[in-house]
Amino acid sequence: MTQESDLNEDLRKVLAHTIREAYMEIFPTATVESKLDVLEPNSYIAITCSPTKGVDMTLDMSERLAHRGFKVVPHIAAKMVRDKAHLREILKHLDDLPITSIFVPGGDADKAIGDYSSALELLRAISEFDHKFTEIGVATHPEGHPSVADDVMLEQLLKKQEFSHYLVTQMCFNAGALDEWFHVIRDAGVTLPAWLGLPGVSERSALITTSLRIGVGDSLRYLRKRGRIAMRLMKYKTYRPDELLFDLAPFLADPFYNIAGHHIYCFNQVVQTEQWRHEFLESLHGKT
Repeated sequence: MTQESDLNEDLRKVLAHTIREAYMEIFPTATVESKLDVLEPNSYIAITCSPTKGVDMTLDMSERLAHRGFKVVPHIAAKMVRDKAHLREILKHLDDLPITSIFVPGGDADKAIGDYSSALELLRAISEFDHKFTEIGVATHPEGHPSVADDVMLEQLLKKQEFSHYLVTQMCFNAGALDEWFHVIRDAGVTLPAWLGLPGVSERSALITTSLRIGVGDSLRYLRKRGRIAMRLMKYKTYRPDELLFDLAPFLADPFYNIAGHHIYCFNQVVQTEQWRHEFLESLHGKT
């Protein structure tokens, strides 16, 4: 395990940069927008696509936040797009906004509402349209997907690479597991820059529940076996990712991994997570 004291000045600088420029992922709810005033101007915000509320709520919130000056990345879940006409409407809506990046997951819905049941299908459909997006992201699962085999996931990722520009990992608490996964995908020919899914400052119960739902159970079992990190998660009501970041710092500086930055899963705990981000950056700055 890497300790904060093990980080040299170069590692501190690269870690500070990735945290400063990290994306904050939020769920589109009626109350979350009022919490965003704590963010710095031009902060990056990713807006998920709810299987119950659909893509329209994501688009409407993306429009409002983009006009507030945030760098917005809307999620367009494949299972939430009805057909090519619906996709055309979505792209037209976004084309009128100062948005140049979108994220295309398969989606959490049990069943697709229309013609697209996977991210790859939607990515191919998007490629048939003229659009202004310079960055299109795809989801990855370093510790496996709850319902898809690892070899199938890798095969799909290689195909999605043709239509995308970056990947975002599901959150992971295990730097070693990420290391192994990176070697697998890089050796297989995946070259996309990676944004690491970072668990933000979250209530312990919400973090564990969501982690199990999205398939990071192995990481949680790992945590229970690792004294200091496990104690931080299990003993306290609120989780902080400091120790995980210290473990990840050497990877951030290594070009083999091609890590672009962090994607923070804050579970709409925006105020708490932003406060942590400032405290973490101040700590790094004070020791460089």
